[in-house]
Amino acid sequence: MRIKMYVMLLLVSIFIGASFNLAAYAVHYFSAPAAAAWRFGLASLLILVLLLMREHMNKAAWAANWPMFIALGLLGVFGFNMLFFEGMKFTSPLNGSLIMATNPMVSALLARWILKDKLTARQSFGILVSLLGVLLVLTHGSWQVVRTLSFSGGDLLLVGGNLCWALYGVLNRRFVRGSTSLATTAYTMTIGAIGLILFSATAPSPLPVAAVPAAAWGAIAFMAIFTSVLGYLWWNEGIAQLGVGKTAIFFNLVPLVTMLLSLASGTEVTPVQLLGTAMVLTGVVIASAVRQAARRPSAVPAKPARQSPH
Repeated sequence: MRIKMYVMLLLVSIFIGASFNLAAYAVHYFSAPAAAAWRFGLASLLILVLLLMREHMNKAAWAANWPMFIALGLLGVFGFNMLFFEGMKFTSPLNGSLIMATNPMVSALLARWILKDKLTARQSFGILVSLLGVLLVLTHGSWQVVRTLSFSGGDLLLVGGNLCWALYGVLNRRFVRGSTSLATTAYTMTIGAIGLILFSATAPSPLPVAAVPAAAWGAIAFMAIFTSVLGYLWWNEGIAQLGVGKTAIFFNLVPLVTMLLSLASGTEVTPVQLLGTAMVLTGVVIASAVRQAARRPSAVPAKPARQSPH
């Protein structure tokens, strides 16, 4: 049974890692708002069906949290995906995955500020190493970029998206009460999808819908079904069966998956990106190891994750 769970989590890592390459491809044929709207329009419908089957829509969760669900949907789904898809037009899939790989550390920093969570010295060191790795990738190892602040616009959009996603998780912990992870995900995803659909209706598109190739539609469908729906289900199943620490390790594989897919598609991976990847993963492992160690003495079981990354 555990082997099956490990395989499922490995597939989730592949789904998430592939999303960066697929998003970079899809935005050649869709506007950023349209790509996000199609992805999350489909995903939200599937998640709502699942909520109906498992929790009969959990109307009590909506009644208790609807203002926060709206805010989180606009921030973590609408805001994140607008920045994510727009950013992927101007940066590489590997850069995108490396920036998002620091999300646990960005979340930890925000939790320290907003929730007053504690950070150990080793956690802080892991965060610093990862952020320096991302900075190395963003600057291409050039001091001139730092001195003139001439960062890639796509990279900066991804940094903004990363911040939106981290805030989604932290504010969820702080303000959502009496809801399940499925209900929170379903309602916030639906709110965000509605915002994306409305916004995309006014956004110029590179091609008429009828001219979009089947492969681009396939990329959108893959991200909706496999990354947003199956990824969510299998990630939370991993939390339930293996615990938070062991499950989180699989998120560290995402940049490696993106790198391998980039190489397979003929995209050049530079030595600076390789070094940055090593630094990001090292920092994540250090910080994750500390979080696991910190949980062991506690008799209180860890809460399930609310939503898988992306």
